[in-house]
Amino acid sequence: ARVSTPLRALPKVREMAAALGSAFQLRAAARPALTRRGKKTSTKARARATPVRAASTEPKIESVAAAVPSDAFLPEGLYCVDNTKTVRRKTRTVTIGDVKMGSDHPIVRQTMTTSDTRDVEATVAEVKKCADAGAEMVRITVQGMMEAKACAEIKKRLVADGYTTPLIADIHFAPKVAMMVAECFDKIRVNPGNFADGRKKFEDILYETDEEYNAEIDEIEKIFTPLVLKCKERGVAMRIGTNHGSLSARTLSRYGDTPAGMVESAFEFARICRKHDYHNFVFSMKASNPLVMVQAYRLLSHEMYKLNWDYPLHLGVTEAGEGEDGRMKSSIGIGALLLDGLGDTIRVSLTEASHLEMEPCTRLRDLGTKAATEKFGVEKFEEKGRDFKDFARRESELPTQKEDDAIDLRNILHRDGSVLSAVTPAMLATEDPFYRDLGAKLAVGMPLRDIATSDSILLTEIPAADDEKAMRSIRRLQEIGVGIVADAAALAATPIDNSVALVAAKGAASAAVPDCAARVAIVFDGTETEEEVKAALAVDPVMALIKVASGVSRLHASRRVFTHILAAGSSVPVIHHIAFDAGAANDDIVIQSGSQVGGLLCDGLGDGVLIQHPTAELDYIRRTSFGLLQGSRMRNTKTEYVSCPSCGRTLFDLQEVTAAISTRTGHLPGVAIAVMGCIVNGPGEMADADFGYVGGAPGKIDLYVGKEVVKRGIDNDTACDELIQLIKDHGRWVEKEEEEEAVAA
Repeated sequence: ARVSTPLRALPKVREMAAALGSAFQLRAAARPALTRRGKKTSTKARARATPVRAASTEPKIESVAAAVPSDAFLPEGLYCVDNTKTVRRKTRTVTIGDVKMGSDHPIVRQTMTTSDTRDVEATVAEVKKCADAGAEMVRITVQGMMEAKACAEIKKRLVADGYTTPLIADIHFAPKVAMMVAECFDKIRVNPGNFADGRKKFEDILYETDEEYNAEIDEIEKIFTPLVLKCKERGVAMRIGTNHGSLSARTLSRYGDTPAGMVESAFEFARICRKHDYHNFVFSMKASNPLVMVQAYRLLSHEMYKLNWDYPLHLGVTEAGEGEDGRMKSSIGIGALLLDGLGDTIRVSLTEASHLEMEPCTRLRDLGTKAATEKFGVEKFEEKGRDFKDFARRESELPTQKEDDAIDLRNILHRDGSVLSAVTPAMLATEDPFYRDLGAKLAVGMPLRDIATSDSILLTEIPAADDEKAMRSIRRLQEIGVGIVADAAALAATPIDNSVALVAAKGAASAAVPDCAARVAIVFDGTETEEEVKAALAVDPVMALIKVASGVSRLHASRRVFTHILAAGSSVPVIHHIAFDAGAANDDIVIQSGSQVGGLLCDGLGDGVLIQHPTAELDYIRRTSFGLLQGSRMRNTKTEYVSCPSCGRTLFDLQEVTAAISTRTGHLPGVAIAVMGCIVNGPGEMADADFGYVGGAPGKIDLYVGKEVVKRGIDNDTACDELIQLIKDHGRWVEKEEEEEAVAA
């Protein structure tokens, strides 16, 4: 039970937290039972062992972790300075070469090379290209002694050429290599999941007692301490970088592959650092799933608050992929955290040339900087209905059919997340091209709904009554269940039967609804009071749009609207309507919608999206909208790819192979394929994928189903065919549909 701590005791409590943080285990307030993994044990052995509990019933980390009462520091459940305003979380300054990182300094941008580290010329050239593109730090993979020796020459050459960009060594499995490269590099990244695992066996291990579980901590300390002392002595920084896909067998046995396990894994290494009074380190909690990544960082921040720790955060969505999908996933994860004031350095991991990561990285940096500088936010309010420790999507009610409805309105929204598209009369009048841009299939000139067809359209202007082509497009869309939404006043002037009339939430109760409208929708601007929200919801809207007023922070205002909706007891579906001006580039659309809307969807707040841009192509906006929903783990409309950004360990041309696989398998919604240059982080990298294509040796590929390797040593030339056959063997393959040629009716 929690103990209330008087205010006068706070200094003492903080002193306790600082002392306990170095040695007090995150789970020490309780003794959670161990989860069995791996081989079966005998009945006798089980009788001797600590009682076994399944991972799903494991006590949550925040209920067993507090060394001191959490409410001694901040309100229960808080993970950032202010959930109604963007304020950077106070973090200490960490020095990496000549770069300072922490809340008193600008957010630092970084990337990672893809060249073979042993190729000094190529690596030096790539670091220069990244630095010239804006990278303030560059990470290089260092997998063995040959690479470590090359690192000394790389650093020497760069300094001689006037490049002082700090270099970071990426270390897995190799403590001795880390010790060697610490002599010349500015920062060492260690992965707690495999740093002390020289065997690289990725075994599932059964830990029957706490004694067995804790014994390995002593071994980890013996292996890790020399590096800590070396870094302390030389002023070298460190990143304790947990990866969701590569948690150790120890961690998995107790926590499973959960955010709680990620935090505890990092804290084990941090305690060793603190024991030796070494504090020049940062944390990261990376995952390929943005929702897991966001939850892990928030939990990390929450636990650090409780221990009075102030270490900086390195943000990143690992294996995000390429193109818009990779940028969208990164924007959802990184952007959501930056808008909460979390994050001191960022890396956008893309399956592209390393210097190309810098543009989206810079856009995200600028977003976070502007939000914190201008203190994006709203007036203080008590937020309810959102628990950062336990993801749950807000419940909402889809449209139902009424007895007097002239057409079927049940499909104007989708249960897994809806996409609305803003359209003009000119678009409607093009007919066939418009249907295609809307994601519809064509059969003998008629549109048919497909898996990624917009669910409803918002008319920015109602066509003239005598605009035959535009009006025909509207009728045909209604025939296939696409909703038609338009301003109520405009519908009164030019009626469209069976439409949805849109009215402002303020004054919705007295708004005139035209007779042609079959339903009403309301639009919030984010400034409504609780009473105004309640009154607007009393009109029984089929959906609510949130389109924030100019100058209002979308993330924080929307949280307030959702709190008011909850207070009103409403389950109305909510669509996030984000509008851009003509000057917004495509990357702006992805970064801003991913951060501001994705930051809400990853909390389960919202049922769809409407992205509006006056000049962008309708097809691009629609695909971006569906990408936002898929990146937020809502609605799958295409194959999901988990692909690493490539590094010196990669055993094939990752960009080329990823493109080839995408071309042949991109039509499999609901299927997730991991494309990995190597297996350095273990089969846990496949945790978010159904099938895996992984470099096993030069020129050879291993294929996975889930985390299990099923085929080894396949030639590169035939591996893609083998992957497709594997997908077929497991009943997940469908042939591509050929669109029928449009035929004049």
